[in-house]
Amino acid sequence: MSLKQKTITGLFWTFSQQFSVQLVNFVVQIILARILVPAEFGLLAMIAIFNAIGIALMDGGMTSSLIRTPNPDNEDYSTVFFINLAVSIFIYFILFACAPFIANFYKQPILTGVIRLYSLSFVVTALVGVQTTRLTKEMRFKTQMAMQIPSVILGGIVGIILAYLGFGVWSLVWMNLAESILFTAQHWIFSGWYPTLTINKTKLNYHFHFGYKLTLTSISNAIFSNLYNIIIGKYFSVSQVGLYNRAYTIQLFPVSNISTALKKVTYPVFASITDDKKLKLAYKKIMQQVMFWVTPFIIFAGVLAKPLFIVLLTDKWLAAVPYYQILSVVGILWPMQLYNLNILAVKGRTDLLLKINTIKKITFVLCIVASIFFGMTALIIMQSVNAIFSYIYNSHYSGRFIDYNIWDQLKDIAPILLTGIVAGIVVMTSEYYLYGNLSQLLQLIVGFTTGYTIYFLCTFILKLEAFNDFKNILISILKKRKIKIIAE
Repeated sequence: MSLKQKTITGLFWTFSQQFSVQLVNFVVQIILARILVPAEFGLLAMIAIFNAIGIALMDGGMTSSLIRTPNPDNEDYSTVFFINLAVSIFIYFILFACAPFIANFYKQPILTGVIRLYSLSFVVTALVGVQTTRLTKEMRFKTQMAMQIPSVILGGIVGIILAYLGFGVWSLVWMNLAESILFTAQHWIFSGWYPTLTINKTKLNYHFHFGYKLTLTSISNAIFSNLYNIIIGKYFSVSQVGLYNRAYTIQLFPVSNISTALKKVTYPVFASITDDKKLKLAYKKIMQQVMFWVTPFIIFAGVLAKPLFIVLLTDKWLAAVPYYQILSVVGILWPMQLYNLNILAVKGRTDLLLKINTIKKITFVLCIVASIFFGMTALIIMQSVNAIFSYIYNSHYSGRFIDYNIWDQLKDIAPILLTGIVAGIVVMTSEYYLYGNLSQLLQLIVGFTTGYTIYFLCTFILKLEAFNDFKNILISILKKRKIKIIAE
């Protein structure tokens, strides 16, 4: 199978996995949000940073090293497996001991038990990290999907039942743990790989040398991406943490799923491309496709945020609408930030990844200091401002490696952004003057239908490159399918 065919096949199964899994997750979260109150989501959001740091430390960036290693053997995989497992156990005992102090910091005694149970997922996840990496390296995304969907569904059922029974925040904790256990168990049964009791010091040094910079980068990302939860949890109410967390999560739902799926496939593919011109072209095409589909959805959802939150989460979450709308900037810029960093990882420049993250974190702190005394809205506005700075930093460094600087990138996506904005203005105007008195559900249906009709009509008339690329891909797939059917 050619590289192009592997990429297309990988994209199909990865998108199938990502969206089916996240769709189930999204539905579960919506049901739970309708049962639970914002404060209960806020409690879990307060400790999200410890989960993120634990995962970053446990992985050590070594699984990424396995993916970019040309021909890793069983010693490579087993070495990384046992190191990850040992680190995860060590991290768990640290968090177990620190749980009372963390609970005291937030003045929420319940967090002691929550942290001690929730953190068990570190150890469970460590038992499956290498198996998942092998499947990714071999581009066996169909197998991953077949294992993850049942885990998410059964874990979600556990969470919903416990929420109905009045377990509150514990329903979220047990849901996460149940999902992790089920996912890990299936990997040990179906992945086809088991570790051998061996740790090769030479291979450990090799993977650690590549991975430790990624680890430091991941830790800094974990700290700063959760810093808002910490600050809001410390200086504002638990309910506001929950409101912010739901707004941020829903805002990033479409873009993070597309970006994560593409990153999963493109990292091993990009790593195999040695010609910078080809790498630039591949990067450009993927970026345009992501922006082509993500941009209109984020804009329309921002315009229709009020009926969206009422329909999905009920009136008790309406206070999160302004946060959601402001965070639209973060959502649109997210894939552009992610893929610029992916280029540096492919090039093996983890030193630059660390440097960029250090610069971004300094800017991030300055944004928080400048806004913390002006309330929640000011904090979130500065988060969007920081997203703009982050994109500038990322594109500056990665653009030098493939001769694709920020101005070239903006020039290629500007038509998509402008078309999306025009369609969004039409939706906003139509809602205000024409269908604002309809039911909330009808407002959403009519609004999105109007928006996408205008958007696709404009992209067709203007003959946008991303639209033409998608049309060609679709025609190619249909032709191949027709040939296959005729052959059968």
